[in-house]
Amino acid sequence: MDLTPYVTAIRDDLNTAASAGDETTQRAAATLSAALEPAVRLAVMNAMSDLAAEITAALPEHVVDVRLDGRDIDVAVTDTADSSAANDTGTSTGTAQDDAGGDISRITLRMLEQIKGQAEQAAANQGVSLNTYVSQAVQGALRGATQRRQGPPYGNPGSGGDHLHGWAQS
Repeated sequence: MDLTPYVTAIRDDLNTAASAGDETTQRAAATLSAALEPAVRLAVMNAMSDLAAEITAALPEHVVDVRLDGRDIDVAVTDTADSSAANDTGTSTGTAQDDAGGDISRITLRMLEQIKGQAEQAAANQGVSLNTYVSQAVQGALRGATQRRQGPPYGNPGSGGDHLHGWAQS
């Protein structure tokens, strides 16, 4: 979905309102409307994301995803009713909602720009949104934490076998 017509309409409305003022007011409105464009795009995207979360909550067998594609927005609907079906990554349709048995929640995540770029590229390579990619990573980490608490899948617990967990950057 191209947001440009909506952003342009808001810009035009601001300029029309400013046309009643003097030249300084009109210049200020033009400058403000250009500066507001990113905020308007983000606000519209957040509203669409909230709407998608409400639709997902109302339709328990579907997940609605809002994905950013450059400056445009894509909306994807995934049917989770058939657990043997494949989702947009070609894997099982299990979602965080299925695993947790609860509502979808929203968080703000801050990360280094370089890591965000790498995550976006990895998500694009898998054909999923960054949100889906991060959600799947958290689910995998939680499954791994559960397995570590239950002990190793082989040998005797406590019989040595030191392990190092974490990440490194070179």
